[in-house]
Amino acid sequence: MSINFYDFSYLRELVRGYSSVVISSDKAYLADLRLAPLVTKMKLNSLEELMNKLQSQPFNHLHIQVVEAMLLTETSFFRDSYPFDAIAKTILPELIRKKQTQQTLNIWCAACSSGQEPYSIAMLLCEQFPELATWKIRLLATDLSHEMIARARAASYHQMEIMRGLPKTLLMKYFQNSGKIWQLKDNIREMVEFRQMNLVTDSLEKTIFDIIFLRNVLIYFDWQTKKAVLEKVREVLSPNGYLFLGSGETPLNIYEYFPAASGAILNIDSPKIRPETNIFKSSHPQFEHLQIEKAICYKRHSKSY
Repeated sequence: MSINFYDFSYLRELVRGYSSVVISSDKAYLADLRLAPLVTKMKLNSLEELMNKLQSQPFNHLHIQVVEAMLLTETSFFRDSYPFDAIAKTILPELIRKKQTQQTLNIWCAACSSGQEPYSIAMLLCEQFPELATWKIRLLATDLSHEMIARARAASYHQMEIMRGLPKTLLMKYFQNSGKIWQLKDNIREMVEFRQMNLVTDSLEKTIFDIIFLRNVLIYFDWQTKKAVLEKVREVLSPNGYLFLGSGETPLNIYEYFPAASGAILNIDSPKIRPETNIFKSSHPQFEHLQIEKAICYKRHSKSY
């Protein structure tokens, strides 16, 4: 099963039009790889037959299914570990000190896929910060894919998914086994609010977030889309909040309000930020670039410009 040039061009435009994700012209093999299960499920004879169906009909649920099938949904529990270490050792203790009066905490996981990331944060909160039990906590998780949101809400994971990043102690404490499936317990499931959302076209609500995870998302967008998404994110990030991007992502040269402005490094042995010598420069230093543990994140600059 292979896709011809014209069908792949149509598919690339379909994906970009609905999701803003850019698939390069040399990735035709992805169509074969990711659409084969849908061809089988629909009992079609070939990928070509599926493409003919798409192009002969107005935009409908089948088109959405195809787009969602083409999107990468890679995730795992406590993925990369560094951001979670930074949150546990430095960021949450700082936010708890600063927000003792309000006793509210808002966290947003954008592009949450099948839910491992927000559930990892929920488990971290329960395990390491029992003092937050009386706080008003909102843990919002969003994704473009309806299928991924449904999977995340179900919180049922196969053995292979469980083995990727989840410590055994947390598995035994927060999951119940049912054959080949591990079901997350309700006390953790109910901490997370899942919602289908298109980061590019949907409007964000007015909640101001203390921590935003936007990891491994920007790399799939073109420059203009990256800028638009970062602009939206900036509007809902608290002045004392933290933005986490993927390890291969940066807002540098994309959006002037998210520069790695001071090259500041947060020293774990001291709660004070220790600026380094102009590692990065910007004429609009609205945000500080921080390294916490081994995690890179972005924080709104304390000064006004």
